Amino acid sequence: MMDDLDLGFDEQDRGEKGKHRRGAVRKRKGGSGGGGGRGKTVLALLLAFVLLGTIGGGAFYGFDRVQSYFVTPDYDGAGTGEVTVEIKQGALIADMANALVTAGVVKSAKAFIEAAEGNARSKNIQPGTYKLRKQMSGENAVTAMLDPKNRIVNGVTIPEGRTAKNVYKLLSEKTKIPVKDFEAAAKDPLARGVPDWWFKRTDNKKVKPSIEGFLYPDTYEIPPKATAETIIELMVENFLSVAGEMEFADRVQKERKISPYEALIVASLAQAEAGNKDDLGKVARVAYNRVFGEFDCNCLEMDVTVNYYLESIGKPTKRSGDMTAAELDDPKNPYNRKLRGLVPTPINNPGKQAMEGAMDPPPGKWLFFVAIDKEGHSEFAETYEEHKKNEAKAKEAGII
Repeated sequence: MMDDLDLGFDEQDRGEKGKHRRGAVRKRKGGSGGGGGRGKTVLALLLAFVLLGTIGGGAFYGFDRVQSYFVTPDYDGAGTGEVTVEIKQGALIADMANALVTAGVVKSAKAFIEAAEGNARSKNIQPGTYKLRKQMSGENAVTAMLDPKNRIVNGVTIPEGRTAKNVYKLLSEKTKIPVKDFEAAAKDPLARGVPDWWFKRTDNKKVKPSIEGFLYPDTYEIPPKATAETIIELMVENFLSVAGEMEFADRVQKERKISPYEALIVASLAQAEAGNKDDLGKVARVAYNRVFGEFDCNCLEMDVTVNYYLESIGKPTKRSGDMTAAELDDPKNPYNRKLRGLVPTPINNPGKQAMEGAMDPPPGKWLFFVAIDKEGHSEFAETYEEHKKNEAKAKEAGII
């Protein structure tokens, strides 16, 4: 490029002392004076600037890309405007970061994650709905989510062991959504997110899919404009998440040799019968021993199944001692306590500890149990004779 650049003089045009001679012009062969030389000179200069500009721009672009690998994309400041973001139950920091990026709150998931990792209190960020701003720095987003005033509180607590009917009443009281809407939404559990493989049994009994057992007990933040369908789906999603973390399905199939649905039924029985969390696993063991062991009728003989049926047909539940013989052994009751094998569905919505008890019950040959103190602790027995002695203890303590 520099060989074509003619600046209008050469060494011969210099004086003895190296000075330029005034008016000296070097002619080129075949040229017509200085016009052609000046034209090429201008063109050469333009090409040089274009080349340098291209190289410079490429270098800048390359630097910008390399820099992005080392510098976390992030906004500055507290952001502008307002946006509502829902953080779902069980969300990890990465899940929260992705939700914030989608809502336009933070510039990158990495910005929020790094800010959360640098704030020891970030583990206190709760699921729920938050009022935030758009284009916040990661640090400001973390700080805002830790401020209670930015969290839209519309929570409802579902206790362990409540039946679906009872759950609908609690949800209706909080959300003002009619109970009938929840009942309608729950008619098709598959549509609400329960996988069809859950409704399988190893005892060849036909399964009519029911939402019972899948409305996981927990405290839920009800999103704005929630419907009966979305609330039930939120609870089912939570159940599946907890069961997945526990490896509930895999373990009961491998270790108990039964289906996850049958184990969930047992968890619900333990939740209903155990008066104390310490006894959940033992009650589950009794259920397994009665149905799959050497119990005479291979039936449950648990009064809680009768109460579940009474509630399902709109009748009041009763204490065991107040139940009539007709109620205890009603042949029309599909939850009859004398029914061979397990009942058709779970009889409530058990919590994690009851599911753990059904998944991994302690070893024992117990067939009977009875509460013996006001704290709900039970005594367990292998024989009916031992059980009668435990009943005597319960009567002496005023429990039965």
